[in-house]
Amino acid sequence: MRILLDTHILLWALGDPAKLPGNARLLIEDDANDILFSAASILEIAIKAQAGRVDFPVRPDQIAAAALATGFSELPVSARHGAGVCSLPLHHRDPFDRLLIAQAISEPARLLTVDALLGQYSELVDTL
Repeated sequence: MRILLDTHILLWALGDPAKLPGNARLLIEDDANDILFSAASILEIAIKAQAGRVDFPVRPDQIAAAALATGFSELPVSARHGAGVCSLPLHHRDPFDRLLIAQAISEPARLLTVDALLGQYSELVDTL
């Protein structure tokens, strides 16, 4: 199964796996699954880290390198992904979350998140 990690799940998987819900850890560690991280998550981390957000005290280049070293695959942002955002209802206005949902629908991949609002978008969103 292809699994796209939302930004918080990505950060926890790499830096604080104890924060992951048990089922997320099992899915991520299952070698049968292709674990993806979005280039949009790296952009989100960069913007929020530069703004001084305490929940993003990391360097985006280090996160990307660690994700690749762990065996995760990078999912670039395409024009198709960007265009897919405008077909989503406005349940949630966070542009990064909306882009991740559009990517999950377009690829297709399961999106792992802890944000309950995102579960309103698609059966491809797994709220943990």
